[in-house]
Amino acid sequence: MLADNSLFLGNNLLAWLLLALGGAMAVGNVLALVRPPETAKKGDLARAPVGRSVLFIVIGAVAAIWALASLTR
Repeated sequence: MLADNSLFLGNNLLAWLLLALGGAMAVGNVLALVRPPETAKKGDLARAPVGRSVLFIVIGAVAAIWALASLTR
């Protein structure tokens, strides 16, 4: 009996996960800045902090670009 050693999504699983998480981090923070909630709930901020959101957009974009480069080489 042979063991099946194939990985889910091949050997690029880490790159695919990094692409998904980095892209979600960048897009989610862009949307939080562009379209804040119309009414804030109790305890929530009226809009997202700009400095933190821009930092997270940059980190997410770098991660997604790095993952794309890893997948296309």
